[in-house]
Amino acid sequence: MIVKNRKAIPDVGEFVIGTVKEVHDFGAYMVIDEYNNLRAFLPWSEVASRAVKNINAVIKENQKLVVKVIRVYRSKGQVDVSLKRVGEHERKKKTMYWKRKLKAINLILIAANQLKKGEEDAYKEVIWKFEDYFGDIMSGLEASLTGEKNLLKKAGISDEWIDILEEIAKKYIEVKKVGISSMLTLRSDDPNGVERIKKILTDLRDEAKKVENVKVKVYTVGAPKYRLDLIGPDYKTLENILSRITNKVSKYAKELNLQFSIERLRR
Repeated sequence: MIVKNRKAIPDVGEFVIGTVKEVHDFGAYMVIDEYNNLRAFLPWSEVASRAVKNINAVIKENQKLVVKVIRVYRSKGQVDVSLKRVGEHERKKKTMYWKRKLKAINLILIAANQLKKGEEDAYKEVIWKFEDYFGDIMSGLEASLTGEKNLLKKAGISDEWIDILEEIAKKYIEVKKVGISSMLTLRSDDPNGVERIKKILTDLRDEAKKVENVKVKVYTVGAPKYRLDLIGPDYKTLENILSRITNKVSKYAKELNLQFSIERLRR
């Protein structure tokens, strides 16, 4: 599958996915998969940091590689790339991004087929709009799982696409969840202390439930200790919720004359 790109050529320093087409003693010729099969040259000197006697021991025809753009020839429509300048972290990150992108495009093309629309329609009406609004295509599909249709509308997606995208996302995408846990200590010497603690725990749950796709569990470990588990799409979201909860509970505890402390737990 040829992936379409609105940019004709990548920038110097960009990491890209390429397919090796020809291997020679002086280097290899590739096509850049995500830039409309743009032609690229991988010089022998940029293949490996260590001494290599045979280039075929490192790369082979039809092999997929993450490479770094080191020179751009816009007039020729060609780039030079390097393999040795790609670290393991960059390679893994780019490979994961590319797999997510391919899967997302394929799913959107399935939706287009069900709507009797062509590939060009899919790119113009969904794929590129997801890239512009969410930063990457798969994030747009994952957003459709929330059921927040206004979010897709804000991205410029028309009503005819929204329901079918949600249906396909539910069928083929599983969003991984992460979790954080804390131990709360709530103590009171007041005769109404139990009721006051119950009120705080109820308010705590309600505060966490204000955020879509976040689950909250609060249960007694043994008075005066209570465990709080937050499960959601990413750590940043959960940390923000925990911060809000901590501030709110701390404020209520003072108002209700309760002793309060919180301790993070390792999961």
